[in-house]
Amino acid sequence: MADIVLTTFNAKYEHCSFGLRYLLANLGELAPAARLLEFTPDTRTPEAAEAILALKPRVVGIGVYVWNAAECRMLAAELKQLRPELVIVLGGPEVSHETAGQEICRAADYVITGEGEAAFAQLCRGLLAGRPPEEKLIAAPAPDLAVLALPYGLYSDEDIAHRVIYTEASRGCPFACDFCLSALDKEVRCFPLEGLFAAWEKLLARGARRFKFVDRTFNLDMRRAAAVLEFFLERYQPGLFLHFEIVPDRLPEELFALLKKFPPGALQLEAGVQTFNEAVAARIGRRQDNAAAEKNISRLRRETSVHLHADLVAGLPGESLESFAAGFDRLAALGPQEIQVGILKRLRGAPIARHTAEWGMVYSPFPPYELRCSSSLDFFAMQRLRRFARYWDLLANSGVFPETAALICGGASTFSSFAAFSAWLYARTGRTHAISRSSLRELTYIYLTGELKLDPRQGGRRGGARRAARAPRFNGRRPAAGKA
Repeated sequence: MADIVLTTFNAKYEHCSFGLRYLLANLGELAPAARLLEFTPDTRTPEAAEAILALKPRVVGIGVYVWNAAECRMLAAELKQLRPELVIVLGGPEVSHETAGQEICRAADYVITGEGEAAFAQLCRGLLAGRPPEEKLIAAPAPDLAVLALPYGLYSDEDIAHRVIYTEASRGCPFACDFCLSALDKEVRCFPLEGLFAAWEKLLARGARRFKFVDRTFNLDMRRAAAVLEFFLERYQPGLFLHFEIVPDRLPEELFALLKKFPPGALQLEAGVQTFNEAVAARIGRRQDNAAAEKNISRLRRETSVHLHADLVAGLPGESLESFAAGFDRLAALGPQEIQVGILKRLRGAPIARHTAEWGMVYSPFPPYELRCSSSLDFFAMQRLRRFARYWDLLANSGVFPETAALICGGASTFSSFAAFSAWLYARTGRTHAISRSSLRELTYIYLTGELKLDPRQGGRRGGARRAARAPRFNGRRPAAGKA
């Protein structure tokens, strides 16, 4: 039994809910009366409701994000129908903005906006003591990170063995990119490193090896970034994997020297390039030295064993298909192991909404609120870009068809070459999902020999169509850690 149940739907099993563990860690004397239940999108609503109600809670806190908004809405509605007296509390980025118009918020008893660790604990104390607050909407002040209880002791042995361990050294972002919710919180606050080091030491001793840092800009403070890297470097053991998000135009020699010391498979850097179009970047408030970014990405590939994951956003206001293609080619020429093409989303509260009228931005009304068209990209162009992104993930980013991807992209323009394949593949299959690896292998062989006219007997341009489209092989890279 539990008076308080904290629950959410994680995007995948391997993802842990970092936010719920923070809430549980900061419940203080109420923590023994609380339970954490995590589900995945595969969990049907009745089963999730059953697991929660079996604990006979008085309060249920639900973490709502863009990837689980639909599942959480159904769960909240079901719980209220089954147990009207149950107090439902919502929190998370999806309900921290534009709450009045959301069906899930109308079904809940309370909504906490912002960083809710202290606010949720205070609310629960009042509720369990029979002193409910009068206001439904609770705006949580940013907690003092120096006194916030850390959640790392709440990672179970199963988490450590099978799931990604999320962590952070800071909160906030100094940049103001319109597409990102971090644009609303320009103040960067840092956790004391002493407490983090002690917590990470215990996790390492328990066997934790996969750490994903959720800091928006890990390399903002060079001294702190270097201290974190040195901590893990000194304790390196085979199997260690660290993921950091960085801005690619801020990598001084001190960081390069440390990055060079990590062996292959130990580090993954997610470099947020987003766009090379300077006019578009200025329009959305993004400050980036493109020349420095290119130089650093090239150096990372030449001089380190870092696995480099670079991000581009398709659909930014004013960026045409030709502009995006040029940026993609520019990034591909630098050779990152992965290029993540993300479709622009109108996240609730993000300043990107200010461009809607001027640039004719039309978004899906359903999560994750992806752009459907704009004055620069019509609906059909956006559909082609969505398919491009999906097929690029399957073939190039997966790392299991490296020779095939190289052959397909062998033309003057990487983007144009792969876009041609993408159009061909969609015409043959009519879908972007549920394509088995064996089907993809056979289809790419047909494309290489039929459309590109490669001779499998002669070896083709880079090793031959038959060899390139053979069964996939592991290329030695660590799997990318997912987003919470």
